[in-house]
Amino acid sequence: MDPNLLFWKSEGQSFFSRFKIWVNILDPTSLLSSDATIKRAHGLLRGGQKLDEWEETVTLSLSSVHADSGDVLPLMLRPAAFLSTSAPLVIASFLPHTNVKYALLWQFFLQSYQTRFTLANRNSSSEKSKKLSSRQLLLSAGTVCYATCAGSLPQIMIYKLGVSSEVIKAVLRTMLPIPLSAAVAFISVYTVRSEESQTGIKVFDSNENLVGLSKAAGQKAVKETALSRAALFGATAAVPSLLITLLWRTRVIQKSSVLIAPLRYMSVAIGFGLMIPVSFSLFPQLGTIKKENVEKNLQEAACDGLLYYHRGL
Repeated sequence: MDPNLLFWKSEGQSFFSRFKIWVNILDPTSLLSSDATIKRAHGLLRGGQKLDEWEETVTLSLSSVHADSGDVLPLMLRPAAFLSTSAPLVIASFLPHTNVKYALLWQFFLQSYQTRFTLANRNSSSEKSKKLSSRQLLLSAGTVCYATCAGSLPQIMIYKLGVSSEVIKAVLRTMLPIPLSAAVAFISVYTVRSEESQTGIKVFDSNENLVGLSKAAGQKAVKETALSRAALFGATAAVPSLLITLLWRTRVIQKSSVLIAPLRYMSVAIGFGLMIPVSFSLFPQLGTIKKENVEKNLQEAACDGLLYYHRGL
């Protein structure tokens, strides 16, 4: 078992401990480290060597190395780069565009990055080749196209249906994106990582011994990740609507309605930034599944009541 997973096993079983770890992992300063430094940190962690800068070494390894392959993740696809790359795209996707083309364009950029991030941080323990299969490529392309259209649905409805009522426009722009963003995020992750449910992922016993490949564990890992991503984007869409509703009662906003737009997009950025460590912490990175819930051949091979698997991100 990779040392990154061993660390999650010992330190990341409660929500608050995971949240604290994720806050450190998401520190963007780790992006300044070279690949050589990252590989050295991962090697030291694998060797179990205790150093004066042990916490920094662990954080660098967790934030930059894939737990299945042991390879250094591409710079822009590391968790530490998720906020700085996604936030501008998320804000742009919530803008009230004057043209459907712009809404589709920003959604395409956002969904393309989200799909690539999901692929880079998936569970790849059952894959023999580091290259994506043709099926994964087709599913990813289809997911980007679907998510782009679905994410732009409020703008499409307003302009293609000729909606003139300000009340309906407000509902389409503020209320509809909440369930829509959550649903699109969930379906995108579930589709892009569907191969894990069909081929299975590696499961380990409490002694870190490999037991085999489990489709049940793969389904559980994908579902948990999809739920966490849905929580991230659903909450991000809900924050500005709730904030504006509360502030609208104040005299300052009523007298200066021009402040609504900047406040809305600032709240999107802040809400998104705060929800990233929360959503990443909802489920353990080293997930568990009961012995009786996996395949029969694995039940016979397992010596414990619980089996462990890498959930991915």
